[in-house]
Amino acid sequence: MAKRWYVIHTYSGFEDKVRETLRHRIETYGLERQIVDIQIPTEEVTELKEGGKRETKVTKVFPGYVLVRMEMDDNAWSVVRNTQGVTGFVGIDGKPEPLTREEYNKIMRRTSRNVGHTPKRTSTSLEVGQTIRVVSGPLADFDGQVSEVIPETGKVKVMLTIFGRETPVELTLDQVASIS
Repeated sequence: MAKRWYVIHTYSGFEDKVRETLRHRIETYGLERQIVDIQIPTEEVTELKEGGKRETKVTKVFPGYVLVRMEMDDNAWSVVRNTQGVTGFVGIDGKPEPLTREEYNKIMRRTSRNVGHTPKRTSTSLEVGQTIRVVSGPLADFDGQVSEVIPETGKVKVMLTIFGRETPVELTLDQVASIS
């Protein structure tokens, strides 16, 4: 029988505990050949704080879910299902449904460029309409208003008044700071 990826639902915030408990149970019950991998999809998020400071942390992409690669049989199912913190398998009518390779890759955000790396994302507290000050670069010390925030690329579009005219400018998030 083939080993496939399954999604198990856990109590939110218990993903790491479930992974460790499940690893211990696999060893205790001698199921290393049936249950071979446990993954928690994560991504690296960079938050921009006041003054352009960056704070990077790893967050869970799907809180409350853990991926398990296993050979589905009654014994393995029972060990996983009865692990403390697990509420069940994701599937139809209580029957665990394995992920396709494409679904697994999409969940793990794997591409040929970043296999084995945690994907990165930038988040910011900046909002459209907020007044900011440019803190670095050739436009330093100009004040403007945010017209668009693009966290995927780590950029912000700002309307600056230059020579008496409103001018749209695209800046990186670390070049601006909000004005309170």
